[in-house]
Parts: sequence; structure tokens; C-alpha cells
Amino acid sequence: PQRAAARRGRGPVSADGAGEVDEVRPAPVGRTSPAVLIALILLSVGLAAVAQLTLKHGMDQVVERSGAFRIEGESLKTVLSTPAVWGGLLLFGLSAVVWLAVLSRTSLSLAYPFAGLTYVLILLADRFILDQEVPAIRWVGVGFIIIGIVLVAQTRHS
Repeated sequence: PQRAAARRGRGPVSADGAGEVDEVRPAPVGRTSPAVLIALILLSVGLAAVAQLTLKHGMDQVVERSGAFRIEGESLKTVLSTPAVWGGLLLFGLSAVVWLAVLSRTSLSLAYPFAGLTYVLILLADRFILDQEVPAIRWVGVGFIIIGIVLVAQTRHS
């Protein structure tokens, strides 16, 4: 009866069921502030974008040494011996760890649209770091991505 009372919320009982004991509850998990959440998301997205750029640099080195990548021994050996490829993979790993922290603090439906910022950052790097031409229609697409992210960010996180 005492255990049933405890299950119904009338108070905890001791392990032997003889009497009440102080209730032990885990400390309440505080909500992550929106600023911290956005900072974690942006860190993860930024790391992912730098990882992509690093992998591209590494694969450009692979192409210079052995041509386009193929699933065969010599090509794999060249990729595995290219430090920039390993650096890019390490950055992706760090991005994933930060992303896990994000996912532990909010819903996927809020967090995942921010992954679209990776495309925005890559496009900006293409244009301003790699000095590549970017067609106007891509800039329009980036505008829509940013508008969508701003709209999603206006919702309450959980």
C-alpha cells in the first residue's frame, strides 16, 4: 500500500517499504538560453562548412597527384595520405559532437534548418575566398535560405 501511495504521488517510501524517506530527485535540467543554442548551432554549422572547404582542398591535392578519385587501391592510398582530407574529416567529427549538444537541447525541426547555413557559408567562401563567380540565381536562393532560417528561428525552442 505504501509503495502504491508513492506511485500515486503521495510521497516516497524507503526501500523496505517501512516508512517515508526524503525524496531524491535529479536536479532540474535548465533550459538552454536561445543565445547559447544559436551559438552552438552556428559553431556546428561553421565547423561543417570549414570541413567541406578543407575536404575540397584535400581532394584538389589528390586530383593533382593521381587524377579524379576512384574506388581502387592507388586512389584510396592517395586520399588516405593527404593531411587535408584527414583535417576535413576531423572537423566534421567536431561538428558532429557540437551537433549532438544541439540535439540534446532542442527539437530537430528547429535545429536542422540551420544546416542550410552551411550552403550560405560555402557560397560566400567560394565568392570571397576562392574568388569564384557566383550566378545571381544562387544569391537569390541564398536569400530564400536566410529568410527561411530567420522564420524558423522565431519559433520557441523546446
